[in-house]
Amino acid sequence: MKVEFKKVLAGICVAGAVLMAIAAMKAQSGPSQSAAPAAGKKTEEAYKNIQVLKGAPADQLMPAMQFINASLGVQCDYCHEMGAFDKDDKKPKQIARKMMEMMFAINKNNFEGHREVTCYSCHRGAVKPLSTPVITDQEVKLAFPEAPKEEASSNPAAVDRPLDKYVGALGGAQAIQKISTRVGKGMIALGANRFPFDVFEKAPNKRMSVMHLPNGDSITTFDGSSGWLVVPGQPVREMSGAELDAARLDADFYFPLRVKQLFNELRAGKSEKIGDREVMSVLGTKGGQPPLKLYFDPQSGLLVRLLRYAESPLGLVPAQIDYADYREVGGVRTPFRWTISRPGGRFTIQLENVQPNVPIDDARFAKPAVTETQPQKPPGS
Repeated sequence: MKVEFKKVLAGICVAGAVLMAIAAMKAQSGPSQSAAPAAGKKTEEAYKNIQVLKGAPADQLMPAMQFINASLGVQCDYCHEMGAFDKDDKKPKQIARKMMEMMFAINKNNFEGHREVTCYSCHRGAVKPLSTPVITDQEVKLAFPEAPKEEASSNPAAVDRPLDKYVGALGGAQAIQKISTRVGKGMIALGANRFPFDVFEKAPNKRMSVMHLPNGDSITTFDGSSGWLVVPGQPVREMSGAELDAARLDADFYFPLRVKQLFNELRAGKSEKIGDREVMSVLGTKGGQPPLKLYFDPQSGLLVRLLRYAESPLGLVPAQIDYADYREVGGVRTPFRWTISRPGGRFTIQLENVQPNVPIDDARFAKPAVTETQPQKPPGS
């Protein structure tokens, strides 16, 4: 089967969770920007030709670019020369800088510096904002969910009920703790393209996912403290910032038992709907980071959705994971289908087989040695 690989990468570019950082690899291709920025660096220290976003944490630059992609409905090459991202050859890049300055000025002069107006406030997924209201027969639904602001209850009993029911629905704490590894095999669907997919998980916090592409394997790994990605034809890329936080959360093997430990504050939200189904929600916050929201089926008690956000200087970038097709594996109900969505696109992982307590050597999660790579052609060339 002939695969249009550029379209596959574009699909990954708007996905999240397991493979979301591959987009950052694409956007930083080229020898000078192949590695993730060192922790603590500012954007101008880690990247070339930064003008408007000076002073922002370097690990928030890629989420900021993803925020623009989603807000305008464009890809990286709309503003950038692929393989030479520091160049100013394209007019949209100049316009984008002016628009960012305008947005910062609006918030400073009208909202005491609070980020109330963003690119998405006007663009709503279009390159040119509409200046005339649209008449529609359908209910308007936002495609870019805002961070939760609804009133919620911090009553411990209201929080404990869905979390305790979730643990019980999975099989109970004892059954969960009897499992120490999982190996899953299945397929990942990116638009019309499907590829073999493997995932290796080991308690307490190691995880590796492998997507077998036509030109080699795309690998995402968290070893318990650090994470990295390997894409065919590119050097190893270390994670940082929001993508590292997401990888750490994904790798938490006993997450259902540790939710109360992971967040400084947990609040029970109001009843909501996912499609036609009523769900219960729990909102978690920690140390000034963007919130994380968990949605539970009140009948089964199972987790059906996780919504989290990546911080950027321009606005929060949401990522949503829907869990389905729960099956019993070693006495514990396990989701065999994950649908990972970000503004503009999504992908689905469908596992066909999951084996518990399979021996997994820690060496599997070891970072590959850094090797010199041959110069690569810019994406799309």
